[in-house]
Amino acid sequence: MDQLLSTPAIAQGLRKVETRVQRLGGSSALPAINDAAGRIIRAGGKRLRPAMTLATSLALGKTPDRRVVTAAACVELIHAGSLVHDDLMDGATQRRGARTLNAELGDGRALVVGDFMLARAGLAAITAVSRPVAEVLAAAVVELAEGQYLETTDLFNPHRTKESALRSVTGKTAALFRAGCLVAAVCAHASDEDRVRMAAYGERFGLLFQILDDLLDLTASSERLGKPAGNDLRQGVYSLPLLMTGADVSDLLGRDMSDERVEEVLRRLRAGGIVDITLAYCRDLAADAVTALPAIRDQEVATLLRELPDAYIQRVASLAQLTPVG
Repeated sequence: MDQLLSTPAIAQGLRKVETRVQRLGGSSALPAINDAAGRIIRAGGKRLRPAMTLATSLALGKTPDRRVVTAAACVELIHAGSLVHDDLMDGATQRRGARTLNAELGDGRALVVGDFMLARAGLAAITAVSRPVAEVLAAAVVELAEGQYLETTDLFNPHRTKESALRSVTGKTAALFRAGCLVAAVCAHASDEDRVRMAAYGERFGLLFQILDDLLDLTASSERLGKPAGNDLRQGVYSLPLLMTGADVSDLLGRDMSDERVEEVLRRLRAGGIVDITLAYCRDLAADAVTALPAIRDQEVATLLRELPDAYIQRVASLAQLTPVG
């Protein structure tokens, strides 16, 4: 992942994306909204989604121009707005070690800021990129909302199915990765087949990205996460890694999760092989992602995209294996 982000053409493009994201996030007529959106934008993150947009453009033979940079910025702004909504729905007070907007401003104002960021991305896409790109991003926001809603219908449900969890993850996370690759393909005027292939690559990567994030919530320390370990358990979100493991934890799950009960669930999950089972599942997704890639003439970019899924798995594997919980 670090190699992708540090590739000169992508690193240069990301600097332009960063400038564009900050301008979009600071474009409200109300300074208070600009300040709040700016806090989220400046809070950190690897900018992996726009990096994949830029990489897709290069892979399809198009040097990222203003339209591609703006499309990538819109992808990142949608992601940032969705984080505001996620924190609001979870009642979270911290993200990456900093207080969330809902903790600082209250639920109502945080909701409006998240709405502003999503709407501003859509407006920029249709006015500064193209209608087809705006349609792709709007469809991704619809899927994001549906995926998040589906998750809420299964909160605290010990009988949640793996299929339901996968549908939720596809909507709330993988759809935006897919869209990031697809908008670059649209800007590059790629063939229908290449658009389908790049979209499939982005979706498969997005799936493994979220599943591995869910794994870390169940295996990494609070210090590593920047939020309490096992937070999904407290929120009643029974993620795919939990559902795939053979560990029996149903007697401990519920709405009143003490720290001791959470630690016991996490201990049982690790003993039940949750790390190995989840990593094996994600390796299959990584193989599917690489298979989906179209022919890429630029060998450097081709290598980056082929190696990215496995490199990300290895990064998370080291954290999951070496940072005990409890």
